[in-house]
Amino acid sequence: MAFVIVVCCIALLVLLLTWARLNAFLAFLLVSVVAGVWLGLPLQQIPASLQKGIGDTVGGLIIILCLGAMLGKLVAESGAARQIANALMRTFGPKYVQWALLLAGFIIGIPLFYGVGFVLMVPLIFSVIYQYKLPAVYIGLPTLAALSVTHGFLPPHPSPVALVGQFKANMGVTLLYGLAVAIPAIVIAGPVFATRLKRMRTGPLQLFQLKEDDAAPLPGATNSFLTALLPVLLLIVTTVMQHVWPGRPLLQFAGDAQVVMLFCLLAATYTLGILQGTAVKKVMQIYTEAVKDVAMILLIIAGAGALKQILSDSGVSLQIAAAMQSWRMHPLILGWLMAAIIRACVGSATIAGITAAGMIAPLVLEGHADPNLMVLSVGAGSLMFSHVNDAGFWMFKEYFSLSLRNTLLSWSVMETVVGIAGLAGVLLLDLIV
Repeated sequence: MAFVIVVCCIALLVLLLTWARLNAFLAFLLVSVVAGVWLGLPLQQIPASLQKGIGDTVGGLIIILCLGAMLGKLVAESGAARQIANALMRTFGPKYVQWALLLAGFIIGIPLFYGVGFVLMVPLIFSVIYQYKLPAVYIGLPTLAALSVTHGFLPPHPSPVALVGQFKANMGVTLLYGLAVAIPAIVIAGPVFATRLKRMRTGPLQLFQLKEDDAAPLPGATNSFLTALLPVLLLIVTTVMQHVWPGRPLLQFAGDAQVVMLFCLLAATYTLGILQGTAVKKVMQIYTEAVKDVAMILLIIAGAGALKQILSDSGVSLQIAAAMQSWRMHPLILGWLMAAIIRACVGSATIAGITAAGMIAPLVLEGHADPNLMVLSVGAGSLMFSHVNDAGFWMFKEYFSLSLRNTLLSWSVMETVVGIAGLAGVLLLDLIV
């Protein structure tokens, strides 16, 4: 019966988000209250459960997500992202232009939130298409696949960071595993799959152009690359050092994701701000705008945390976990499947990942699966089959001026390939580690 109630609550969540078009945070709160009442929680306990769920979920995220948003915004506003793309284009040349754009999307996608990276890369993609007279979807899709993979697999993006917290995983190890899974997934879903789309016709719109002033001086290429990649480099280095010299308090402090992000933002404030002649006041305005951009994402994650806590306090999470143990299915596949189903229903990768995590977490915490790999498995499932209920689907359709059919055949299939390739990579890592 408990499982039926959870399914009904998820169905209600889907209806509120799709049919009623309710704000995701409000939808989560309403469904959380309904679930608490239906599952028999004392009425006076429901508000406390909501507060605890929101506090526990957002408390460990807010620093990383806000600092990550600030860093990403500065990388975009300073022109560092454009410098990275330009440098790669000069290095690879026309023959390997697709790979240059893919690598640019991957590097830029690490610090930037998905929507920002998408809007930033599309004008660059079209400028290359016009210059070399190349097929738009064939050239553009691999770049957007790279953005999608970084969004679903790699910290400091919202869903991976939230999943690391829920599964008690290690941020640095998850990042290392994530890179190992992400690169093959990008290659398969990007250049390999895109070879089938060379003849797909599109009419790119002239409306979408870079807002940056082309005459404005850009940061140096080395500066841009190092600043954008600094969080990844520091997390990898400190994680390796902690394995070599375990138990060192200084390394534990320096390797904490929050400390790493704070240091990287301070460094970026100088390298992409002060060093480029930008007033500190202007840099702080950029950071303020960045927090506004991420506010709704934080609220959505908070709402998902409230629902997770209701399920936990009612005991239904443990009941579902116990029932799942009798299913003849690998826990990593189960987590992936849950996220994939919710993604197909709701459309949001972040919501799909967090909601699935609340149901699968007891299995992970009981030691039935590697928490770092479960982060990636759920992340891969949350990217599956993007279609008409996903904002990214419509962004791709409109920017590339595609028919609905061709958008399904290109974008939706690409996202599905990413999800399947990601799961395959996770299962392979599970055999090795």
